[in-house]
Amino acid sequence: MRSLVGLGLTIVALAAPPAQTPSPYDVLIAGGRVVDGTGAPWVHADVAIAGDRIAAVGDLAGAPAKVRVDATNLVVAPGFIDMLGQSEFYVLVDGRAASKIMMGVTTEITGEGTSIAPVNDRMIAQDKAQWDHYGLTPDFQTLAGYFARLETRSKPAINIGTFVGAGGVRDYVIGRGNSPASPAQLEEMKRLVKQAMEEGALGLSTSLQYVPDRFATTDELIEIAKVAAQHGGVYLTHQRSESAQIFESIDEVIRISREAKIPAEIWHLKTAYRANWGKMPEVLSRIRAARADGIDVTANQYPYTRASNGLDACLPLWAREGGTDAMIGRLKDPATRERIKREMDDPEAKDWENQWYGSGGGDGVMVAAVLNPELRKWEGMTLTEIGKAMGKDPRDAVMDLVIADRGETDCIIAIMDEQDVRTALKDPLISIDTDSAARAEDGPLAESKSHPRGWGTFARILGHYVRDERLLTLEEAVRKMTSQPASRVGLLDRGILRPGMAADITVFDAATIRDVATFADPNHYAVGVKYVFVNGQAVVKDGGITDARPGRPLRGPGYRPAQ
Repeated sequence: MRSLVGLGLTIVALAAPPAQTPSPYDVLIAGGRVVDGTGAPWVHADVAIAGDRIAAVGDLAGAPAKVRVDATNLVVAPGFIDMLGQSEFYVLVDGRAASKIMMGVTTEITGEGTSIAPVNDRMIAQDKAQWDHYGLTPDFQTLAGYFARLETRSKPAINIGTFVGAGGVRDYVIGRGNSPASPAQLEEMKRLVKQAMEEGALGLSTSLQYVPDRFATTDELIEIAKVAAQHGGVYLTHQRSESAQIFESIDEVIRISREAKIPAEIWHLKTAYRANWGKMPEVLSRIRAARADGIDVTANQYPYTRASNGLDACLPLWAREGGTDAMIGRLKDPATRERIKREMDDPEAKDWENQWYGSGGGDGVMVAAVLNPELRKWEGMTLTEIGKAMGKDPRDAVMDLVIADRGETDCIIAIMDEQDVRTALKDPLISIDTDSAARAEDGPLAESKSHPRGWGTFARILGHYVRDERLLTLEEAVRKMTSQPASRVGLLDRGILRPGMAADITVFDAATIRDVATFADPNHYAVGVKYVFVNGQAVVKDGGITDARPGRPLRGPGYRPAQ
């Protein structure tokens, strides 16, 4: 019997299938301090990637892998999400998104007020100078067309998600003039928002300091926000006032959220101009009070005391109305120029954000970037310095630069207080944005200067405010950069290091990460980021940019694929 049993067991053993060798992971990031994005304390763990997904997190010693990354003494975190990036056009110029990936950004949210689509022939013509400058052809008019271009021709290194801009659809239907929307025009705007939501927009956005968004009433915004809400979207806003009327402006945000039944977030929260410094605690208190009342309102910020926008924003609102040609026509009229100069020095301006006066005039306004190469000599100079060099009043210098660059000049304005920045950064309701497009140290996006926030925001927080100042913990800072923005805009498969989630991962040295860009000399990458993976592929390796371009359009919950 023993021999028969033994024989039987031998036969069974011979018939059993051979043991399966585990398939190797595509990438194994080994031995790092894993900060998973939830705010939980870091742990020592390995992270494995298979395809475009995180396959495992834990003790994976001995697991086979095609590529192994030694993360000893490094932090392994979800890829950073820029809650307002502004690169929707610039990734068509240079898909590397170099300044972003070099500080760990893997996903950018964009579309502030005027999104890249929808557009019509008139709007495309308005932006002709920019398209021509970079040798690009505008071959889309819808958000679906833009996403198709990203997927087939202009493949970027980062993921792009965008809002549909209320200012853009207003321009599409009404133009850039200050006139109310008729019932028929409002219906057309709602149709455009619905179409954009079904094509993948994350929600509705406004930029209520600028033309033409400023001309929209609160009631108009509520009606089109309802459309975004019906498609699962959220409402993001550059609010109507960041200075003297900031509390009334926050009340408007809350009202839109309440009446449209839509979550809301304030982009790049600030208390602007010296008269309003110190108001940040009250601003945050009002946001928390709204949340206590059941209104889902949050905010984000960048960690600098200077802002940036178009130089033409130093002009009164009425001077900017109607588009570039109308604005330039006014600026060429001597009598109109005198009126503009008087209003630029008016401390009591009520119907616009007087950033010229609020910045302290020419000393507080610096030219950051120009499109016209003949004007490049003025980059990095204040308007006081430029006016002196031109032999004219700095206010005249503003208007002459706007004319010469056809409204394309960007400026940097000194308007915030460091204590307000720190107060907001500590608050758990605040996530992180750069409010700047990607740039590069070489290539077409290196020709001009820019705000250092587009080069250093995330590294500045992790280096200066976390490591050096200990203003907040590493885990909390990473949460603000990852899971918090992901959940806010509905990117439910990103922002956390967990099996099954998208393999967007940033590996950095917490001891050395820092921003290098300055206001005087901005065009320098951050240091300390060692590896960046986007959808499982390395776009940064050993601290250098690779040739991989694995970024994707990230579509919102209302997306309906074309039949």
